[in-house]
Amino acid sequence: MPQKGRNVVEKIRVNVKKLKENASLPKFGTEYAAGADLYACIEAPQVIEPGKTEKVPAGISIELPEGTVGLIYARSGLALKKGLAPANKVGVIDCDYRGEIIVALHNHGDEAQTVEPGDRIAQLVVTPYLAVDYQECDELSETVRGEGGFGSTGSK
Repeated sequence: MPQKGRNVVEKIRVNVKKLKENASLPKFGTEYAAGADLYACIEAPQVIEPGKTEKVPAGISIELPEGTVGLIYARSGLALKKGLAPANKVGVIDCDYRGEIIVALHNHGDEAQTVEPGDRIAQLVVTPYLAVDYQECDELSETVRGEGGFGSTGSK
């Protein structure tokens, strides 16, 4: 268990460029938060109708280190209280992407919801990934599970 106030993980630097003057850098809510909040960089309130998706710009671009990916997840409070979450469930920012971060927010609720300038709209987690080379083959190794999928490991 990490000790309070003690840095147990070495931080890496991620360069962030503000594309608009009123943009906010990603911010962590607590010392041990995995995801940093992303903020709506809009000039006026933006209404998202029920069942609709709207693109909400963050006003920033980032330079992720090679071998990492930025994953954009829902903020649990926003999803629970307003029914707003990324339309693609998890957004992917590749380390070679230098464009603006834009969150496609979908309104899962029955009422229109308003995103205000500066609202926290999603969270960004930066994580390493494995570079793979997919090879076609005729057979795969055997496992106990085999081809069992969709609920096959649940209790009977």
